[in-house]
Amino acid sequence: MTVKVINRSKNALPSYSTSLSAGMDVRADLSEPLSLASLERAAIPTGLYFEIPAGYEIQVRPRSGLALKKGVTVLNTPGTVDADYRGELKVILVNLSAEPFVVEPGERIAQIVLAKHEIIDWETVDELGESERGEGGFGSTGVK
Repeated sequence: MTVKVINRSKNALPSYSTSLSAGMDVRADLSEPLSLASLERAAIPTGLYFEIPAGYEIQVRPRSGLALKKGVTVLNTPGTVDADYRGELKVILVNLSAEPFVVEPGERIAQIVLAKHEIIDWETVDELGESERGEGGFGSTGVK
């Protein structure tokens, strides 16, 4: 699928790392390193602007290595970039570790996935159909 993009960063466009990758890494568009203290969050610019086709969204997700090794993740995950948004993609990073984390210019900070979605037409009813689970939630199906 073709998606129109403007790249105002110094970085290459996002690309797939392998032929079966679902996500593409996006990089920080910074002129100098940015330090995130423990529990601090910031909207990191990417320099990327998209024209996403109707019926699709771009989901912004954490990079697993950054989360595991550094305790840094995307705060609103998955973040959604709607098809009618034309502003810059900014990634809300949060440092959940006890140590400061420095975001370097050009560093891979998140991944994006193009996802199809449906539009809901609500149907108001008085009753819902039965299911095996019913109203059980919050661990009601067990831990194993």
